[in-house]
Amino acid sequence: MEMEKIFKVYVYPDGDLPIVHDGPCKDIYSIEGRFLHEMEQGVGRFRTNDPNVAHVYFLPFSVTWMVKYLYTPASHDMSPIKQFVSDYVRVISTRHPFWNRTHGANHFMLSCHDWGPFASQGDPFLYNTSIRVLCNANTSEGFQPRKDVSLPEINLFGGEMSPKLLSPPPDNPPRRYLAFFAGGEHGPIRPYLLHHWKNHDNDIRVYEYLPKDQDYYSFMLNSKFCLCPSGYEVASPRIVEAIYAECVPVILSKNFVLPFSDVLQWEAFSVQVDVSDIPRLKEILSAIPEDKYWKLKEGVKAVRRHFTLNQPAKRYDVFHMILHSIWLRRLNIQIK
Repeated sequence: MEMEKIFKVYVYPDGDLPIVHDGPCKDIYSIEGRFLHEMEQGVGRFRTNDPNVAHVYFLPFSVTWMVKYLYTPASHDMSPIKQFVSDYVRVISTRHPFWNRTHGANHFMLSCHDWGPFASQGDPFLYNTSIRVLCNANTSEGFQPRKDVSLPEINLFGGEMSPKLLSPPPDNPPRRYLAFFAGGEHGPIRPYLLHHWKNHDNDIRVYEYLPKDQDYYSFMLNSKFCLCPSGYEVASPRIVEAIYAECVPVILSKNFVLPFSDVLQWEAFSVQVDVSDIPRLKEILSAIPEDKYWKLKEGVKAVRRHFTLNQPAKRYDVFHMILHSIWLRRLNIQIK
């Protein structure tokens, strides 16, 4: 792979802990800290300490930690977060010559926090020109697939994927349920899903809150399809959980650019259902022929390695997929 042979990333040394050079490594925003940690301390062949040979430049700040340390809860005032980003870019562009050569076009930030896009508004060139690697890949909120990268949201409770999902059992006996979802009534899509399917059908098991005597991952492992509706923002950790559980993801979203869609054919391992068709979910999923379902399931197995967080990173895993997505966008930038 050409990328592995030549691609070099320079990580700016500027900035202080904890907001820079650190990030969450567990729970819903874990990909943010894991990527930063791997970039700075893990796979050395992609990182260069010589900025003059770098193809891209990484701004190693954590929006999640900005929210934790700079945001006043319930204030709805995001100006301190945008101000931090503005100040950071100003320092980078003042101390180093690389930002100004392209107005930041060969620079990238990475954030899984819902407010990543808003934080990037702290600098107009970061927002409009730089590569933004975001879980919140919503085209209606300024995400540009041509230059930005959709980042998969991976929820690691306690820092690890659930052991139940690491080795899914064979489908013998066959999975009991046609489809499954459990989650809070967040955003515009989930209330519609819950209205039509909550406690309405034994084949499509939809819950707002799972009963305490029921296990979330056991439902996934016993369902043919896993419903993945957007919440307040477009991304959902259920997509990656479904892939781990070998449960075909059913994407219920609007304006969401799916991760790695430059190279992955999502139609080969998932089902996308228009939100307006939620009342017809059972009809749509039941109409999928058995041989098509098994092809989708095999597709899920095939792409699983591309959504796996290894430590240290391994070839073709999620870390490499993120870098490859950045590499593809860097190829589109003309450097004078």
